[in-house]
Amino acid sequence: MAHASASSIPSALPSVSLSAHAADLFNIDAALTEEERAIRDTIRAFVDEKILPIIGNCHVQGRFPTELIPELAELGVLGASLPEEYGCAGLSSVAYGLIMQELERGDSGIRSFASVQGALVMYPIFAFGSESHRKHYLPKLAKAEMIGCFGLTEPDFGSNPSGMITRARQQADGSWIINGAKMWITNGSMADIAIIWAKSGDSTEDTSIRGFIVDTKTPGFTARDQKGKLSLRASDTSELVLADVHVPADALLPESKGLKSPLMCLTQARYGISWGVLGAAMACLEEATSYAKNRIMFDKPIGAFQIQQVRLADMLTELTKGQLVALHLGRLKDAGNFTPTQVSLAKRNNVSIATDIAREARRLLGANGILAEYGALRHMANLESVYTYEGTHDVHSLILGQAITGLSAFK
Repeated sequence: MAHASASSIPSALPSVSLSAHAADLFNIDAALTEEERAIRDTIRAFVDEKILPIIGNCHVQGRFPTELIPELAELGVLGASLPEEYGCAGLSSVAYGLIMQELERGDSGIRSFASVQGALVMYPIFAFGSESHRKHYLPKLAKAEMIGCFGLTEPDFGSNPSGMITRARQQADGSWIINGAKMWITNGSMADIAIIWAKSGDSTEDTSIRGFIVDTKTPGFTARDQKGKLSLRASDTSELVLADVHVPADALLPESKGLKSPLMCLTQARYGISWGVLGAAMACLEEATSYAKNRIMFDKPIGAFQIQQVRLADMLTELTKGQLVALHLGRLKDAGNFTPTQVSLAKRNNVSIATDIAREARRLLGANGILAEYGALRHMANLESVYTYEGTHDVHSLILGQAITGLSAFK
């Protein structure tokens, strides 16, 4: 399948400004390059044509639309910012962020699929794997010939990953035996490989944490669908169990050393989230605006009433601030000057404002807001999960608090 590299993204598409979906009061569109706009518009058209017509039903059915995976791969969205030499698109961080924005405008579950595949599976292989790992896995993952998942969170260790109990013990021949369980794993049930984080040997120190590429067909590896979800219903979420899973010596990501390694992966994913949730917020604002202009009550559109105009003004204000944060963070990342603390601020702020926008949009829609044919409640429910995963809102608050005071609240 052809990949949409920076040079092959269609540039002849008509420019679609952000105002086509939400008022772009600060003309943020003009701050994007022509290439970035073309990339965004390509993904936007895909979302409009392929995702939006089916995603409401997928949410109701609790089904991830796996039929879209080949097309997502062909568009080049999987590992989009990784180098072209490994079969990836080699795009800028801002372009990658715009892709995440547009995918989440469709649904958080679609963005989560692409985010995990790229930031949490392909990135650790690129950053911590051997060159043979990169050459073998990255092209296949970019083409979706392989699907991956990321196993860090455990049933009893989410916000404190250093407490993990999953263990990898090396054998005399250099191979490893892994035992443990992972929870809330996106793509888990469909994955061909899993990036599993485990403590090596009997050590309980953070420095013993290593990453492994585990073939999910290995005896002792099982993935169980997470049942009963009321959020991220159009997403594959699983529990992983590893019972005496025997992997070869070269399953180890050789440059993975300590908790810093998985946290670096999470920084990449959180960056994408800080853009992605803006897409959900844009969808909710667009839907609320359209509804307010067309819903007649007391002989005039409800958008003519002050309370609804205040709602819309608040939504637009917070969305605009979030867009400016994401864009500046992306420019910093492309310049090599961004920090994990900056990412924490962006993830914390943008998820929070997107959740508020979705809730206010649902309220503006009245009773219609609970129907699957409208997106606000679906986005609102999804964003409650995004508020929690990849570092909870409160954990990011403490990261920022430590940056401000120099004092850690974690110990």
